[in-house]
Amino acid sequence: MISTDPITQPGRPALLGAHMSVAGGLDQALIRGRSAGCDVIQIFSKNSNQWKAKPLSPEDISNFKKAREETKVFPALVHSSYLINLCSPKEEEWRKSIEAFYIEMERVELLEMSYLILHPGAHLGAGIEAGIAKAAEALNALHVRSSGFKMKVLIELTAGQGSCVGHRFEEVAAILERIKESDRIGVCFDTCHAFAAGYDMRTQADYDETMSALDRTVGLQRVLAFHLNDCKKELGCRVDRHEHIGQGKMGEGPFRFLMNDPRFFGIPMVLETPKGKDLKEDVMNLTLLRSLRNGK
Repeated sequence: MISTDPITQPGRPALLGAHMSVAGGLDQALIRGRSAGCDVIQIFSKNSNQWKAKPLSPEDISNFKKAREETKVFPALVHSSYLINLCSPKEEEWRKSIEAFYIEMERVELLEMSYLILHPGAHLGAGIEAGIAKAAEALNALHVRSSGFKMKVLIELTAGQGSCVGHRFEEVAAILERIKESDRIGVCFDTCHAFAAGYDMRTQADYDETMSALDRTVGLQRVLAFHLNDCKKELGCRVDRHEHIGQGKMGEGPFRFLMNDPRFFGIPMVLETPKGKDLKEDVMNLTLLRSLRNGK
């Protein structure tokens, strides 16, 4: 039975991990995650820059579940394709995006994973309200089509590049308000994207103000996952450029506050920081995050 909530112990510290490559098979992502010291991982279940995907075979699914049991790493998150645009005013692209996203939902369900991360998309000049309406319409249709699925869709806060929808809390809230099956959807908070969108978290006061604004609009109970990334660019730049924890314009402060905020204990938090050929960057970032617990 799939669990749609990875929280296993009340008061448990944040479940930390990283996005892992599926090169060599989906199961290899879990093995890499264990090697890096991950509690949880995020993956792409297919090529993120292609529309089509080879169907998951019974062997793929079996190997993945076996690796999950052996590694004890929780496979919490799948990130959907970057091609998907549920906000598109172009009918053909919009319908193609709906079909592609449904296939990703099926794959998450087959793998018995909890969450599928979605960038809502770009309105391409049609306007924010039009983009919000198209995204909500698509998600409502997808929920009807996927009746009985246990996985949840998480809308990711975006950095605000171009005409992308979802860089303001109010925009994400407006999509959520239009979803009929509200218990099947939540939010993924990306720290780099939030900073790039203009939400400061570098001091305790700024962090508290940002989280209060998030609570007033989206609701903190809707935040079911985090992407932990520093930002290469300045506050409010609206440019999506990730950096290692503490090495960008955000510094260590926001991550110290998150690591010690009991409201988010037990929630999966994964790195999407730059990677080399091995896992040493993930180990470095995870070690730093764990050292920030208890205000260290």
